[in-house]
Amino acid sequence: MGDIIFLTGPVRSGKSRRAVDIAESYGDRVVFVATYARDPGDAEMAERVRRHQAERPATWRTLEAPDDIAAALAALDPAPSCVLIDSLVTWLAFRTGFGGREGLSDEAILAAWARELEGFRAAPWSTVIIGDEVGWSLVPMEADLRRFRDLAGFLGQRTAAAASEAWLMVAGCGVRLK
Repeated sequence: MGDIIFLTGPVRSGKSRRAVDIAESYGDRVVFVATYARDPGDAEMAERVRRHQAERPATWRTLEAPDDIAAALAALDPAPSCVLIDSLVTWLAFRTGFGGREGLSDEAILAAWARELEGFRAAPWSTVIIGDEVGWSLVPMEADLRRFRDLAGFLGQRTAAAASEAWLMVAGCGVRLK
């Protein structure tokens, strides 16, 4: 049964660096799951992707924006030694209608993530999931942004509950939550 390790925190808190460090301890067969689908018109995001790629070992395989992460991972041969998913919030964004996709209902999003978590727990490898704490600021005036913030919080709670370890990253330091 696969362990889930959840890392959450604000922007630039050290989540990605810590996640890479954890995943590297599992050897060379790590699979990096990028939940962001590339937008050729977004040069700034392309630079972010490039920087993140440079931080990862060249031996890692990458899956880009699979609709069903657990199924895509189960189909890999050879199987991964560990999986790193970056990030839960980007996964959510593409299901709420950001990025040009048609949005799903809240119930469909929560059910889809529950299925993913079941797949991660059933896997024979550990899964490191990066989340983001987006609700630590002002309440957005726009309804779609409030919905996104709330869903991110609900998904974070469910991921932490399913995880064997949960960490809050702040200023490059990890605080173990469980």
